[in-house]
Amino acid sequence: MTLLPPSRLHDSLQAPVLGSIGFLNEVMGRFPDAISFAPGAPHPDTLPEPALQRYTDRFLRHLTEQGASPERARRMLFEYGPSRGIINDIVAEALRRDHGIATTPEDLVVTVGAQEGMLLVLRALFGSADDILAVADPCFVGITGAARILGLDVVPVAESTQGIDLEGLERTCRDARRAGRNVRALYVAPDFSNPGGGRMPQACRHRLLELAEREDFLILEDNAYGFTATTGSELPPLKALDTGRRVIHIGTFAKVAFPGARVGYVVADQRVGPQGGATRPLAAELATLKTMVTVNTSPLSQAVIGGMLLEHGGSTATLGRHKADLYQRNLSCLADALDRHLAGAALRGVRWNRPEGGFFIRVQLPVRADAALLEVSAAKYGVLWTPMEQFYVGGGGDRQIRLSCSYLDLQEIEEGVRRLAAFLTKEIAT
Repeated sequence: MTLLPPSRLHDSLQAPVLGSIGFLNEVMGRFPDAISFAPGAPHPDTLPEPALQRYTDRFLRHLTEQGASPERARRMLFEYGPSRGIINDIVAEALRRDHGIATTPEDLVVTVGAQEGMLLVLRALFGSADDILAVADPCFVGITGAARILGLDVVPVAESTQGIDLEGLERTCRDARRAGRNVRALYVAPDFSNPGGGRMPQACRHRLLELAEREDFLILEDNAYGFTATTGSELPPLKALDTGRRVIHIGTFAKVAFPGARVGYVVADQRVGPQGGATRPLAAELATLKTMVTVNTSPLSQAVIGGMLLEHGGSTATLGRHKADLYQRNLSCLADALDRHLAGAALRGVRWNRPEGGFFIRVQLPVRADAALLEVSAAKYGVLWTPMEQFYVGGGGDRQIRLSCSYLDLQEIEEGVRRLAAFLTKEIAT
């Protein structure tokens, strides 16, 4: 038997961030009867009815309306297809209609979920060992994990309910220059970030774009949860405010449609080419990289997503409205249950935020929230949660937990918080 010592494998495989999702799945598997606030997965009731053929037929009709023969349209679903995607025109129109993002199909690449988009963008942008990726802290493990795989240096910038710490970000850029390096890009999720739950005010969005221009870095905008904003409270994405092509916009249909399709997209309209010569969009470079990663995104999956969008007037907002209402209901239920069950004097040192949207609430504890404490919570009280330490690049978060409301019913949320209150009261009350 061939034995492969860990020391002979890439050292990113030993990074804790790469094992974080597997760890939670393992715990959930051992405690199947526990109520789990851990997964940030869409609610089962938001999954589409078994009408995939109808959506595919709708997309095929769209292709023929665009001039393709019925035979050519049908073949497109069974061939490899272009690496940049086959629903780019539909997605570009939805972004214009719903978010005010003026883009073209050529400036967009359809990816295997947002995760592939992040990996491709990082690989394309970071061409020098002097380049640094700045991330909002706490941060989604998908981007930090991708950076770790690629061997990129990451620096944290604090994030609060009022958005990214712009003064801290400016200091980070200045410190990098003094060290002979540069902040190449900043990753941020302006709307209800995972796991922080914060939302960047519009004034902060404008100031961030001004800082990016002044300090010469790009912004990687993750827009997975923006659709959960209540009607009338929507804010423009950074990309909609971007007049200097500083923003690369990364999106996904996992939440607004369904995750099994594994369809995401990247808007990358930055120009690539010699000064004064012919140029092409960064999206074309990402598509070239994609040919060596996944070749293309499944045409069948794209057809289903394209058909779903077309059935909803070409609008992600319309497609996601029912889902957004459900998540707003669940988020309010979770916050109200925490107010009822965890506000007692016996739970001093326990506090939580109340986000306006998204899937997550953070709870501060007076003790370390580690794997051992999670084991007690699961085994004795039948409730699971996510330790926050894994989301902090700069250290910290070891006394915080993340609760997700997305996957549970109202009764499960209520019972889960009741169990959580019993656990906290009996195990860590101070």
